[in-house]
Order: sequence, then C-alpha cells, then structure tokens
Amino acid sequence: MNRAYMTIDNIPVEIAGEKNILELIRKAGIELPTFCYHSELSIYGACRMCMVETGRGALEAACSTPPKAGMHIKTNTEKLRKYRKMILELLLANHCRDCTTCGNNGSCRLQDLAKRFNIQGVRFPNTAEGNDIDDSSLCITRDQNKCILCGDCVRMCNEIQDVGAIDFAHRGANMKVSAVFGKSLADSPCVGCGQCAAVCPTGAIVVKDDTGKVWKALDDRAVKVTCQIAPAVRVAVGRDLGLHRNENAIGLIIAALRRLGFDEIYDTATGADLTVLEESAEFLKRLETARAGGTPLFTSCCPAWVQFAEKKYPELLPSLSTARSPMQMFASVIKEETSRISSRAHVHVAIMPCTAKKFEAARAEFRQDGTPMVDYVLTTQELIRMIRESGVLFSELTPEAVDMPFGASTGAGVIFGVTGGVTEAVLRRISNEKSAGALMALSFQGVRGMEGVKTTAITAAGREVRIAMVSGLKNAADLIENIRSGREEYRFDFVEVMACPGGCVSGAGQPPAGSAVKEDRGRGLYAADKMCSIKRSEENPLMMNLYNGVLKGRVHELLHVNYNKEKIHA
Repeated sequence: MNRAYMTIDNIPVEIAGEKNILELIRKAGIELPTFCYHSELSIYGACRMCMVETGRGALEAACSTPPKAGMHIKTNTEKLRKYRKMILELLLANHCRDCTTCGNNGSCRLQDLAKRFNIQGVRFPNTAEGNDIDDSSLCITRDQNKCILCGDCVRMCNEIQDVGAIDFAHRGANMKVSAVFGKSLADSPCVGCGQCAAVCPTGAIVVKDDTGKVWKALDDRAVKVTCQIAPAVRVAVGRDLGLHRNENAIGLIIAALRRLGFDEIYDTATGADLTVLEESAEFLKRLETARAGGTPLFTSCCPAWVQFAEKKYPELLPSLSTARSPMQMFASVIKEETSRISSRAHVHVAIMPCTAKKFEAARAEFRQDGTPMVDYVLTTQELIRMIRESGVLFSELTPEAVDMPFGASTGAGVIFGVTGGVTEAVLRRISNEKSAGALMALSFQGVRGMEGVKTTAITAAGREVRIAMVSGLKNAADLIENIRSGREEYRFDFVEVMACPGGCVSGAGQPPAGSAVKEDRGRGLYAADKMCSIKRSEENPLMMNLYNGVLKGRVHELLHVNYNKEKIHA
C-alpha cells in the first residue's frame, strides 16, 4: 500500500487523515503559532500567524490548506519571521498593554508569542478608541480593549454552544465583538457558561473575580466561613500549583484552604449523593406515571443548561428535574445545620469548575429570607490565585481530610464532574443488580467517554430505560429537536445535559487546557471513584443521618426547586 507524504522543513511527514497542514506540522513536532485555530471550531483563518512558505515562495495559511502528497513547505524562514513579527506588532498597537494587571497575565497567548518572537518595541501608535468594560455579568467580564478579533469566542458561542449571545458588529476598523444589539452581557441571551472565556487567547473575556470578597470574609474572625469543593476541581489544580500532572489533589486543596483560614471544609460529592437519591427517586416515579414516548426527564444540576432551557426552550421547564444541584443541596444542609448549633455569622463559599455557578448562587430560588445559600462562588482559577497569593507551597503540603459531620461521600458523587457521570451514578442507584460485577458492567454501557452525544439502555423498574447524555449546548439543542421529531430512535426516558463539552472537567472556571488534558481529568475522576470504598450513593451512611436529622420533614423545601416558566416571560 502506497503512503502519501509531504515535506515539512526538509523532513518527510506521512499524511494520515489530517484535515489541514497545521495538524501535520504539529504532528512533526513543530509548534506553529496560532490565535484563531481550535480543532473543535470551524476554520476562520483570521490571525494569519500560521502562514507557511511553499517551495515557490508563496504564503499559505496552514490552518485552511489541506495537505497534498509531494507538497514542500517551510515553517521558519526570514520572510515568515518578519511577517509574524509584523502581525504581532500590529495587534499590540491596538491592544491594551497593562499586562501586569490583566486577569490573563501569565497565561495570555499574545504575551507568550510576543516573548517568543522577541518583540522589544511597537513602532505603531495605538489609535483604538477606549471601550468601557462590560462587568454586568455575574459570571464573566469583557474588556473590548484587549480583543484581537480572532473570533474564537464568537465561534464557540454560536457553533459549540448555540447561544448566540455575541457576534461581530460593524466593519473594517470599526469591527468589534459585541453582545446582540449592543446590549450588555447581562441583557443578552448569555447563559454564563463561560466557554468564550475558555478559548479567548488574550484576556478580553475572563472569569469574574470574587476573590476579594472571600478574602474579606476570611479576615473577619467574627464570621464562620465554610466551603465545599466540587469533584472536578481536584483534578485541575495540579499543573498550575507545582504537581506534575492532573492528579487527584483533594487532600492538598483541603490543607491549603485550612491555611487560608476556612473554618470547615467539605466535599461537594456529598451533595451529589443527595442529588442522586432525590433525582433517581423522581425518575423512578416518573417511569411509573409518564406515558410511553412522552418528554424525558432532563437533569438540572448544570446552571448554564437551566438558563439555556429557560431562554430557548421554556416549554421544557416542567420536564427538568426538581432536584437542586449538588452545590445547592449541600449548601442548604450546611447552612441549616450551622444555624442550629451557632448564632455566629456564617458565610458559605463553593469552589466550582463552573462560571455559571456564580449566577446560580445569586438566583432568588436559592435564597432563604433574602440570604443566599451560597454566598460566594470561586472557580478553580480563583482558588489557584488565592493559594498563590497566600504564599502557601501547595506541592509541599501534607494531604488532609474534610471536616465532620459531613465527611462521607461516595464514588458516585465524585464522577458527577465528567459527562455521563450523573447518569452512571443514577444507574448505580436504580439498577436491580447490585453486585461488584454489575457495577463494573455499568462502566461499559456507553456512559463513559468524552463524546458530545452518548446513548444507552438498561433494564430498570421492570422495563427498558433509554438514556441520552449530551455535553455542549449545541448538542443539547440538536437532541431536543430530534426528540421533538417523534422518531423512535430519539425516544428517551432520561437525558443528562452538561453545558461544557466533556462535562465539568472542561468548565470555563478550570485552567484552560486542550482536549488531551481534559480527558486526563476525566480519567482522574474515575480513578478517584475506584479508590472510594463506597460506590453507591444509597450506601453512604451519612445519607440516613441527614434524612433523619436536618432534612426530616423538609426534604422538598431544602433539596428541590421549581423553575417557573411564567416568570421567565414576566
């Protein structure tokens, strides 16, 4: 069988299905600079940083040129170096250069490339007009002064998330990225998923920073400060804090938080166990009463998905599970129990991989007498900043355990952080077979993997139960349209939806990472599940104590919520 080759910098490289020569160049071990290229997004070709020189001296964009057998290209010539430096100078000329105070300082692609290409000065004046910072969103902050018009955020919002909150406006030198009709993000269709911030290379869109408010609470010794840590956080802090890989760092995180001054620290996996019990009970009841082929039960633990349903599919709200998210269930329990035993002022912080959780914490549905159950949400990025600011040497800490009385959780709660994890946890609960072999068999039922759409079927409650798992809101929208078609292959009983592709391990509040790192994070959560002695939520002994204690007679009040369709249109 003949193999096709092309020559890159005088080295023959085999063509094996790569869709463009940029992929082939990276396969050859050459890091060609880009701003606007992401493998999961459409080809845009705006930044022109990935230009290569052909054998005839012509310049081609590597991201949009398909490989051809016999093609000869150069990636590092004098012409290309001058060209790239000129592009960088032009970008920097119209770019805010207050790098030391930028939220992306140290992780900015423009900053990295300026250093790589030894840009020591900018010859062109900055003629861009100053723009106001859009700080209206509870989840992210937009600074148009730092935008380089790469289009990454626009394509993410429209192609992957199907939200359409932002797009290009105007033409030529007046072009900019704008929310619809020039509105603020808070008044746009934005659902707070933050995936635009996750792909922004320059800090034009960053996670909303609430660390100052948390530091103030920690400094007030009259206030008791508690926190909970979401499952996906534990596998995302390592690389930024001195560990070699995305290992399970939950013990080190707890130790660091104690040094920061938190009084009590808990694992949101405990709240996930509560969610499994309540959501699976709701699902089983629905199986008994719902008509065949009716609307499936949709999960409700992802706040960006809930907002997406509210804004785009309000008719589906009655089909969303009434079970609160693990964060909100656990916060209700922690606040209620704390108020029983102490009159001291109490602030509860949730450390999440998700920007949309900041919006969820502020929702009126999750307030009691005007007081939020979760006072502040910190993303993984903000946690890393606080640990660095404190001077704590994270990698040199000794792992510590969570506090009592809420110190027990299961593997089912831990895997909530990856797409398919909620489904697997629910299946562990409702499956009739409880043996170790049956537990292992569930992992081969098609629930695991980072694919955007997965389906499976099991026998439960005396019938076949059909389940779909989607991550990425465009995938969710497509699935909803297919369900509406009424075709037999799209009749499901249960649908798990996560807004971020791959689940919470890919949340916009996590340190930015490529697909390989995100997959590694998912594997890390499954590895943590293996190390848990209790795999099923109903076997967690703490659950019985909670139902007989703080939750007695108040299960619906503290663990459930109804999203009101009429309220959305009011």
